[in-house]
Amino acid sequence: MQDALLALTRYWTERGAMVVQPFNTEVGAGTLNPATVLRVLGPEPWRVAYVEPSVRPDDARYGENPNRLQTHTQFQVVLKPDPGNPQELYLGSLEALGIDIHAHDVRFVEDNWASPALGAWGLGWEVWLDGLEITQFTYFQQAGGQTLDPVSVEITYGVERIMMALQGVDHFKDIAYAPGISYGEAFGQAEYEMSRFYLDDADVETQRRLFADYAAEARRLLDARLPVPAHVHVLKCSHTFNILDARGAVSTTERAKAFARMRGLAREVAGLWSERRAELGHPLGTAELPAAVAAPTVFSTVDGARTLLFEIGTEELPPHEVTRTAAAVRRALADKLAATRLGHGEITTHATPRRVVAVVAAVEPTEPDAERTVRGPRASAAFDAEGNPTKAAAGFARGQGVDPGELRRFDVDGVEYVGITRTDVGRGAVEVLSGILAETVAELRADKNMRWNDPKLSFSRPVRWLLALLGDTEVPVAVSTVAAGRTTRVHRTAPEPVLTVDTAEGYLDFLAAHGVVADQSERRARIVAAAGELAASVGGRVDAEAESALIDEITNLVEEPNAILGGFAERYLDLPAEILTTVMRKHQRYLPVRDADGALLPHFVAVANGSCDHDTVRAGNEAVLRARYEDASFFWRADLQTTLADMKAGIAKLAFEERLGSVAERADRIGAVALALAADADLSEEDTATLRRAAELAKFDLGSQMVIELTSLAGTMAREYARRAGEPEPVAQALFDMELPRAGGDKPPATIPGALLALADRFDLLAGLFAVGAKPTGSSDPFGLRRAAAGVVSILRAHPTLRAITVPKGLSSAAERVRAQGIDVPDTVLADVAEFVTRRYEQHLLDAGHPHDQVSAVLPLAAAPALADETLAELAQRVGDPDFAALVAALQRVRRIVPKDTASGYDPAVLTEPAESALHQAFVKAQEAAGATLSEFVPAASVLTVPVNTFFDEILVMAEDPAIRAARLGLLAAIRDWAAPVVDWQSLDV
Repeated sequence: MQDALLALTRYWTERGAMVVQPFNTEVGAGTLNPATVLRVLGPEPWRVAYVEPSVRPDDARYGENPNRLQTHTQFQVVLKPDPGNPQELYLGSLEALGIDIHAHDVRFVEDNWASPALGAWGLGWEVWLDGLEITQFTYFQQAGGQTLDPVSVEITYGVERIMMALQGVDHFKDIAYAPGISYGEAFGQAEYEMSRFYLDDADVETQRRLFADYAAEARRLLDARLPVPAHVHVLKCSHTFNILDARGAVSTTERAKAFARMRGLAREVAGLWSERRAELGHPLGTAELPAAVAAPTVFSTVDGARTLLFEIGTEELPPHEVTRTAAAVRRALADKLAATRLGHGEITTHATPRRVVAVVAAVEPTEPDAERTVRGPRASAAFDAEGNPTKAAAGFARGQGVDPGELRRFDVDGVEYVGITRTDVGRGAVEVLSGILAETVAELRADKNMRWNDPKLSFSRPVRWLLALLGDTEVPVAVSTVAAGRTTRVHRTAPEPVLTVDTAEGYLDFLAAHGVVADQSERRARIVAAAGELAASVGGRVDAEAESALIDEITNLVEEPNAILGGFAERYLDLPAEILTTVMRKHQRYLPVRDADGALLPHFVAVANGSCDHDTVRAGNEAVLRARYEDASFFWRADLQTTLADMKAGIAKLAFEERLGSVAERADRIGAVALALAADADLSEEDTATLRRAAELAKFDLGSQMVIELTSLAGTMAREYARRAGEPEPVAQALFDMELPRAGGDKPPATIPGALLALADRFDLLAGLFAVGAKPTGSSDPFGLRRAAAGVVSILRAHPTLRAITVPKGLSSAAERVRAQGIDVPDTVLADVAEFVTRRYEQHLLDAGHPHDQVSAVLPLAAAPALADETLAELAQRVGDPDFAALVAALQRVRRIVPKDTASGYDPAVLTEPAESALHQAFVKAQEAAGATLSEFVPAASVLTVPVNTFFDEILVMAEDPAIRAARLGLLAAIRDWAAPVVDWQSLDV
């Protein structure tokens, strides 16, 4: 291992990095060393490499866990500014370590980083070596609350992980650290003793006192304008807090206060450091960024229609952005071309993690000329009585650069004007496309955008090259520092990673010949086919339909899918299947292999990117999965030795939200709300007992080691652990159901007690977080409130027997418990939440293909989605019925005529005309017969259709006599208000 550290040091120093030493106080990551967290601030260039022992008390495992250490080794590299090719430099460092990047599957997989305590965040990847995360690779965007300019690249190597993979060992203790000395022999004692200290023996009161002292000293040092020693003491605060946390001595309130204190100090340190560097005149100078390329001024011409090829080359995009960006580029090109006169054929786009390829067929060589009329003054004002041009005409002509004699007359809407006709000469295709393509790149945006070494561009990941050809002619495109050419980039490990493209024709075939499958549907089909063949070879199958979302993600993680069959020890099948598949899918993106009955087999399918050594990559992925399953086994065994009560007690230490308290407080609120909702659910005695017990245990599994590690197993582990603890099966199932649905399209709860808990969970989330101002904004929804609202809708739609539990009633019940904690929940907030849920219901219906007018008509019923669903179904059956259409038209006519502020109610005795009396009688009859639902309302209300129409034909509503006018309006208002609760009649298009 020491040779690896020396190799990395040598590699980076040869590329201009300065070597600094590990910091002399505990840090949780190399990022916290001032050589990173302070040096990324400000304009000075900085290129550094160093080893950093990273201390994380919560990862202490007494040296027993093969993959977890309280002190692990990071190798940290900071490149400021971004050099433009950091990924290629990084791959070179792997080769310096002796890693054959041609044999292994090395991939950059989205993994964004944020540290609210540091006011820092960045976008980037975790780097996989045959499925093993070995490096964190981040473009720093902000630190200390400051936007970074220039942007720094941070590369953090996990050295123990790399060495375990290179040396083929299964436990960190077995790493060969130096000749004849293992890691365990060198550091095993310290790992055990420090684990004892962090988990068992650290004196809590001493650590509390130290935390307060370090924070006070950091404050004093900031006041003395000494940012470096202040930073040291903030780090000491952080480490002391981590010790207290590992000892389980931090309450929710204490956690919030400590975080706020450390965050404030860290931001002040960053600000003061920046001030001090400016005062010193930035001794290291100012970083230079690439200059903008010159805008093109010369454009080639082409003969005949040609194919346009435009490729935007990026560093690895997040999987969801691959599909989204392809669609966005197609829309942009279609809109921009439509704004020109340039003729063209079909526009198609394709995308991989590293490129978006747009192909436009049959682009005409030029725009056609176009004539346009420039209008001047009216003819009457353009010439005097003798026919001579007036000053108005002369001024217009002068402005247009023509002689007044060239003005001609023309008619516009019956008015005669003078003006001129100009011919706009069509531009050549290359010139038109040059501007359009530049705009398309400059306007690229993603859900999360970042900056790199380009002063103007901002996108999900850096744009590194552009390829633009019209047939075989280059289209000059200049976007900030990036200029288009006729080269593309293929796999970084290819013999020739940069290739010249001769023509736009057949480009997808050109890419395919070099190992890049640009078409997403083709990549997906290859993955499904190859996975199926590999699974069949061991008597299994891959459920492509059930794994559809995962296959979509894998499709957008690779440019050339290369499926590999792997296996694992059968003993791991003793673990619950959900644990095994969660690890495969969520952490490794492996496809599980099942037998004909759906049971897991000890195999999986991994999909590598491009050519590699199958045996090497298979062995690496198997080792990664084995390590993860060992972790899971460790957590499983530990949890089985812990009572449900102890797990439930443990969630009191987990923070939910600063103002809303701990997870335990949230669980108590959920239980109380569920029991309150049950009053409207007509539960059996058995279901009531089930609900009471499940409410007592609600969220207990969040205190288990398994769920802390694999959060997506919440509910799944609750059911498993409840069963094993001897709880009745209905209680175990209710605890599982309360987490459903987890996402759109997921199954709703199967049981009524589970559905009540699930509703209470989501009502609490919505009422509480809206009350404290944490509602979603734009694409930001950190608490999953959109998902929670959609969950409420799905559950109430799936369980019509719960129709008495309306959205406002559920929110009100949840708000009552939140208010009991001293948090104000205004009625206006609950109205906002109810509207928020209604919008989710509306989207559900529209996504299902229901007509807009019918959806709008039932939205007033969205408080009870099951009732709204039934009404929508009834509407769908009646829309073709002419009698129903006539009734709708009559009711709409009533609503249009009556002013909104007209109160219902009238004196029938005043209505003496036959038509108005007939309407009154029909209305009385309809009221007696009608029910509350549409199916009950329509047959009764149909008697109004003819009387309403006759009334309007024969009666003057706005009579001169005030009493008669009021009676007539009151009758119509009464009909309006009586019909209003059934549906929104005005929305229907019949």
